[in-house]
Amino acid sequence: MPKTKALAASASKEIPVRKRAKPAVRSASAVNRRLRQIEDKRSAILGAALGLFSRFGLHGTSIDQVAARADVSKSNLLYYFANKEELYVNVLRDLLALWLEPLRGFSAEQDPAQAIGDYIRRKLVISRDRPDASRLFCLEMIQGAPLLRDELDRELRTLVEKKSEVIRAWIEAGKLAPVDPHHLIFALWAVTQHYADFGVQVQALSGHTLEDEAFFERTVENVQRIVLQGIAPR
Repeated sequence: MPKTKALAASASKEIPVRKRAKPAVRSASAVNRRLRQIEDKRSAILGAALGLFSRFGLHGTSIDQVAARADVSKSNLLYYFANKEELYVNVLRDLLALWLEPLRGFSAEQDPAQAIGDYIRRKLVISRDRPDASRLFCLEMIQGAPLLRDELDRELRTLVEKKSEVIRAWIEAGKLAPVDPHHLIFALWAVTQHYADFGVQVQALSGHTLEDEAFFERTVENVQRIVLQGIAPR
């Protein structure tokens, strides 16, 4: 064997070939922790945006203000939401989902008095705990819902039509007085959200807010009585 080949063979025996290191695999707990961090950051941004949008509107609020209130950098905020309009629409979508959740529970198998009574209480809880959300949604509707119109035409319309069929089934079964389902739903929205949208007026006239536990319970009882007696079978 030539000398150069012998040296090469010897070297190959003495120096092991390094294997390429496999990329580190994240544990399930690490992945879940990262996902929670992302969701927490996103929620903080949405919460900060809601507080500002409900007071100053879309055009009166800046991305810098939202970032400062959420305690994140502007670049970090824009990682989650491409621009102010996208952030605004996401806030509104979250609000719509929050308000529609109690309505989704309506089913023909339920006792309507129980279902509608529970719905009134849940909506008044939202008006008590999330008045800024109600005010922002109201502001968007007054402006003609320019950024939420597609959501109203699709998801909201579909849900209301489905629940209108439930109300018609209750009426046909003699469990409710004849009433137009759309107007019943409109009335439920109006009377429950009044305590958020006109909270200052409610406090000025009654001396109380929904944060007063006794006043909250009286409000629930009175609204339930007014609505349920109005639609009770004759």
